[in-house]
Amino acid sequence: MKILDKIFKPKNKYDMTEWVKLADFLGIDKHLERDERSEATYFACLKILSEAVGKLPLKLLQKTKKNGVIEARKHNLYNVVRNRPNRYMTATVFKSTIEQCRNHYGNAYVYISGYGKNLQLIPLDSTQVDIWYDDGKLLSDIPDIWYIYNTGEQIYKFSSEEILHFKTSTTFDGIKSLSVREILSTTIQGNQKAQQMQNALYDSGFTAKAVVKYTGDLKDETVKNFLKNIEKYAKGEVDVGKGLIPIPLGTDLTPLTTKLADNEFLELKKYSALQIANAFGIKPVQINDYSKSSYNSSESQNLAFLVETLLYILEQYEEELNYKLLTSEEIKQGYYFKFSTGILLRTDLKTQVESLTKGIANFLYTPNEARAFLDLDAKEGGNKLIGNGSTIEINQIGSQYGAKGTEGGDE
Repeated sequence: MKILDKIFKPKNKYDMTEWVKLADFLGIDKHLERDERSEATYFACLKILSEAVGKLPLKLLQKTKKNGVIEARKHNLYNVVRNRPNRYMTATVFKSTIEQCRNHYGNAYVYISGYGKNLQLIPLDSTQVDIWYDDGKLLSDIPDIWYIYNTGEQIYKFSSEEILHFKTSTTFDGIKSLSVREILSTTIQGNQKAQQMQNALYDSGFTAKAVVKYTGDLKDETVKNFLKNIEKYAKGEVDVGKGLIPIPLGTDLTPLTTKLADNEFLELKKYSALQIANAFGIKPVQINDYSKSSYNSSESQNLAFLVETLLYILEQYEEELNYKLLTSEEIKQGYYFKFSTGILLRTDLKTQVESLTKGIANFLYTPNEARAFLDLDAKEGGNKLIGNGSTIEINQIGSQYGAKGTEGGDE
């Protein structure tokens, strides 16, 4: 099914009737559900996860016959996943987009268009995809999961092999998942109402409600005009006397004080924010809560974020890509996709150099491999393993000095 042909290629140079706007196809010009994303903690969690996945390099690797691993740079898929999944997105933007949809909607869908050098990965609008199981064999002789995509003008059907489907961990059938916003809707709404209350206080100039005692009738228009003039001064909406509230003779103004501290407003709001962050697997330090944190614990939390939150997400991406993009023969040949997580654990230069030096001394890295970590060029003779020869087998003690080794370490 050549969907991209229908989307991007006109019938002729002047006839645009056959075109479907890219924005319409991807659903990005439709009304976005901004309510949840206007909540600061929820938006921050989406941003942290999407950027964390987006900045991790996704590589196509191959195991060699000597049990080593090399980057499969000559494979057609290498450039697709590493640099340009489609003509319109860089790899970083593509991964961030998919992760954003996966978290916000609970499911992210990517259409696999073409094959070989012409393969492209096209994100689909999650809100326009329905999942059906064809147990009645209406669409194929073999029961399969089908993805029905409705652009508003046309309906497309894709088999399970044509769609990359990424899910959250909250699923009860293994097919479709729930998003955090669906599960914690009341908590997110509570934080939104708290923000609305805070905004209302800003609008009122942090002046509380007050009781106005005056002599006069209670006709609606009279009361409204009377209070409107007093409120202008209370909010400072006048050019002079912004700190003063003039009231007519015989009128008494009694403020009704409402203290946020008395209602534990900030504590409750902070607690709700931590609940939302915890549901995403985000650590407190990542949403700028340093109340129980230090520099050392921040490093530990970053490592915990990788182990407890990201590894599950990355493993799912890798499994789906391996199954849907690689053939059985390619998997037998040792090809597989892998995220490089080392970028998340980068330390200061001194610590990095010390770590690489120990790796060279213990025959873990060649000098050129260590130099590559620091983005330095390779040197002649630097592809051999070298190291400290003081660590040897017990029966070889003394051999480095020309003496014969001993059996079992006995003299």
